[in-house]
Amino acid sequence: MKVIRKIIEINEELCNGCGQCVVACAEGAISIIDGKAKVISDTLCDGLGACVGDCPEGALKIIDREADEFDEAAVERYLAGKNKIRAEDTATPCGCPSTHIQSFEPATLCEEANKAAMQQSATSALSHWPVQIRLVPPTAPFLKGADLLVAADCTSVAYASFHSDFLKGKAVMIGCPKFDNAEEYVDKFAAVFDTADIKSVTVLVMEVPCCQGLPVIVERGMKKSGRTIPIEKVTINAQGKVV
Repeated sequence: MKVIRKIIEINEELCNGCGQCVVACAEGAISIIDGKAKVISDTLCDGLGACVGDCPEGALKIIDREADEFDEAAVERYLAGKNKIRAEDTATPCGCPSTHIQSFEPATLCEEANKAAMQQSATSALSHWPVQIRLVPPTAPFLKGADLLVAADCTSVAYASFHSDFLKGKAVMIGCPKFDNAEEYVDKFAAVFDTADIKSVTVLVMEVPCCQGLPVIVERGMKKSGRTIPIEKVTINAQGKVV
């Protein structure tokens, strides 16, 4: 039944698609569709406005309009359905090589000394596989007691010394906060922090609005796990410089 009530209104002209409102909405009422935030169903929006303060562009506000009543049972069904899809997607069949956990031994000092200077500069600092946030299990041995680098995937392309300046000596998990599933990532980091005894976290993002959701996702995962871990945010601009 439709009633006059408070509900979120999104100004699509102001919206830049950063997705921070998606992360902030516990009911899952907002989704990024064609690069813009949209309320996917009035019944999922409680109208309390928890997402409003997370919008960097001021594109969200609470208004009074005719809308279907908020349905808490519908929210529970919707979130349960999303969780089921995530679980099915996470279970990758047929032994896909991208999910095989691998750890790599770093080169010894002697081996490094015997390399030409050009070869040394091109040495990868990656110590494990996989690296995608979605594919790394919380129980991966390379996460145990690690300093963790959480990087927006564009950063490794923009920053020339990504391996030597940020990746060396760290476990890494990469992803895109704009196009990937934010709530799935919150759950993943909560499980990682609860399981892996992470020592520190560095979050590396680009200087674009859509990247700013990644630190929020990591912080929400940490809060959900009940752990307190030192965290540092580093921002790279499009010219490959640390801001």
